Amino acid sequence: MSDSENRPECFGVLELVFPPGEDGLRHTPEVCLACDHKVACLRQAVSGGGGLKVEDEKVDRAYQARRISFLERWARKKSIHRKKRKKRTDNRQP
Repeated sequence: MSDSENRPECFGVLELVFPPGEDGLRHTPEVCLACDHKVACLRQAVSGGGGLKVEDEKVDRAYQARRISFLERWARKKSIHRKKRKKRTDNRQP
């Protein structure tokens, strides 16, 4: 059997393997720490649209903590939006 056939169903699902905690930050569940696929799984979860969601959350936290200005927040959000739009466009093309 190939490695991809041995992967658990939760493999790469952002909300399952890197869910937001009560503190608003994302944490890996305890059960994932013992999994042999944890590194590849987290990479898969944050490599696509999930990664853009995490990046968007980081920008919001930085702005709320006053570590970045309004203009910096706007520029980063615009960049994330462009990446999301490009990803949607790329997925539609054969």
